[in-house]
Amino acid sequence: MALNKKTVDDINAKGKRVLVRCDFNVPLKDGVITDETRIVAALPTIKKLIADGGKVILCSHLGKVKNGPNEGESLAPVAARLSEKLGKEVKFISDYNVTGEAATKAVAEMQEGDVILLQNTRFRGAEETKNGEEFSKELADLADLYVCDAFGSSHRAHASVEGVTKFIKAKGGENAVGYLMQKEINFLGNAVENPVRPFVAILGGAKVADKLNVISNLLEKCDTLIIGGGMAYTFLKAQGCEVGTSLIDDTKLDYCKEMIDKAAKLGKKLLLPVDTTIAAEFPSPIDAEIAIEVVPSNAIPVDKMGLDIGPKTAELYAEAVKSAKTVVWNGPMGVFENPILAKGTIAVAKSLAETDATTIIGGGDSAAAVNSLGFGDKMSHISTGGGASLEFLEGKTLPGVAAADDRHESNETC
Repeated sequence: MALNKKTVDDINAKGKRVLVRCDFNVPLKDGVITDETRIVAALPTIKKLIADGGKVILCSHLGKVKNGPNEGESLAPVAARLSEKLGKEVKFISDYNVTGEAATKAVAEMQEGDVILLQNTRFRGAEETKNGEEFSKELADLADLYVCDAFGSSHRAHASVEGVTKFIKAKGGENAVGYLMQKEINFLGNAVENPVRPFVAILGGAKVADKLNVISNLLEKCDTLIIGGGMAYTFLKAQGCEVGTSLIDDTKLDYCKEMIDKAAKLGKKLLLPVDTTIAAEFPSPIDAEIAIEVVPSNAIPVDKMGLDIGPKTAELYAEAVKSAKTVVWNGPMGVFENPILAKGTIAVAKSLAETDATTIIGGGDSAAAVNSLGFGDKMSHISTGGGASLEFLEGKTLPGVAAADDRHESNETC
């Protein structure tokens, strides 16, 4: 897929202040980072800018920050881990104002190759709002160039993702994308727009509503669409099956019927579960031991709920993956956090790990599942952005990508 956007290879960072929007929204437990995937993913771009003699200013959000700034969502642990990974100090600016006097002073004192990390952008409060112009301008005031390498946030038109680019451009600076953004768009873009066929798409997760446009868009692009997870029960009910107390969305039954008809008209295979792992109720806590049985998907008892695909379905889905050349997977097949209800997700992950196809995991829960189950290193690409990859698969334009400067040479690709 032609990106035709300026990348870090197209800008001259030497002696320049470069603001890099990263995705350091990492999980923390008692102040300790429990998964550093996103930090590792940001390293190639940061190292390139250091090597080029840039003055590298990193920024990111972390968490939801619903109740105002707090040390539990500070980026201080990220700065410490980055320092270890880069083998040099990453100076952390702890100021909750993000772009205040401390940041301005630190940036003014930077030498070529220095790295600083600003405080959590959401501590400012204006990051996600439409009146974040002042924050956008203050971020731009710190820099000469801007690089967006936060694919996981690229679907948000936030101050540090999109707003800042207008002010960088207004003062004659350049806006580019980093290596991670390039990689994400290259894999996802080629999978959707120019896949090696057969192209199999697997969609799971809880809600049909979350994936309405993705289902419709992928049906037009793929050869086989596999549906699993909680959303499968709305499709099954739309076909007239009894689904008991399974999670369903009655408002989307007509939509599911439309998609089943659309697949038939387009000559695409739409695979739904043929058997289901059921239980009396949802496990509480989520990893609690639970009594299960497997029944045909059209014979779920009225007082039971489906919580995972069954073994025959796992076999059916694995068979579809075997002959594929490109596979995109977004969303687990069941309640994968529970060992008893993870079998379907494990079977699908295993089938992807064993195929020679290009395998792309679309972030979010599916990425967490693949990594936690030990199949991460067997996949061609695991996206760092759940929501962003979904919107990309829908065919939407991502603000963080659109805001980067265009290359003039329209024949170049990433």
